[in-house]
Amino acid sequence: MMSTTTAVAPLTTQDAETLVAEARRAAEAAGVTVSITVLDAGGHLLAFRRDDRAVLISGETSTRKAYTALQLNAPTADLVDAVQPGGLFHTLPTALDRPLLFIAGGVPVRRDGRLIGAIGVGGGAPAQDHSFAQAALEALV
Repeated sequence: MMSTTTAVAPLTTQDAETLVAEARRAAEAAGVTVSITVLDAGGHLLAFRRDDRAVLISGETSTRKAYTALQLNAPTADLVDAVQPGGLFHTLPTALDRPLLFIAGGVPVRRDGRLIGAIGVGGGAPAQDHSFAQAALEALV
């Protein structure tokens, strides 16, 4: 039996720059200052940008949101309830060496259905950060 695997192009630096630019555009349109992190499929930093006036912790939160979305292959917005007491992932936020962050704003990046990276946005309200990350994904062709 022959294996038929199709190669999927990895997330490139150009892709990452497009994601950052589009998330920034969406945040600016909403009047929100943010930090944006893009990771490749291995969790390595491809792009990072923090607006001059963005709260300093947003750099850390954007990175942890991207990492969480990548590791669990799901938007962080969809995982918030899972870490509540009694939830499936209740102990997960503190179980790992590199903490996960279950706040909306992290979104996996997929190409042809395959996970190729993630984007995280921090600095606005969680729903805003999620919408900025989603807007960035829509711009990626």
